[in-house]
Amino acid sequence: MNQVHNIPKLIDCNARSRIIRSRNKILLMGRCVEVEHSDALVTFRDSGYSILSVCLEEEHINMVGFKLAGILRRCRDFLEEVAVLTVDGSPHCVQLHFMVEEAFKVTGLEGEIRRRHFVIVKGEGVVEVPKESVKVARYLSKVSKLIKQCKG
Repeated sequence: MNQVHNIPKLIDCNARSRIIRSRNKILLMGRCVEVEHSDALVTFRDSGYSILSVCLEEEHINMVGFKLAGILRRCRDFLEEVAVLTVDGSPHCVQLHFMVEEAFKVTGLEGEIRRRHFVIVKGEGVVEVPKESVKVARYLSKVSKLIKQCKG
């Protein structure tokens, strides 16, 4: 099967690209979403997001994070939201959520630009995940403690 991608890659965009400047919201999606779950993109496109793709199997998280940090700093005057959409359970895609949180942390823009996290869950469609879940997921000891608490 020949996979054709039409959505531009984040890493290939200029930090003040017209793709980014054309709207006040960005959706960063796992590259596989375009081919495997393209129907999930309709709502985001209709809601005014500029959509860019990232594949952390192809690109290193540090390169993508540095690119996003540059975009955040250069576009903070008009950018209102950055959202992430990935396939739930993917070990590569989960890093995209971590990377977005880290980019906000290092740029000092945590309170200035809203960020949202979405995952595609088989059988449930797109589910929004609180940023606190992303933060906890980085710390396996915290996840372990929560599991133990749930088991009682």
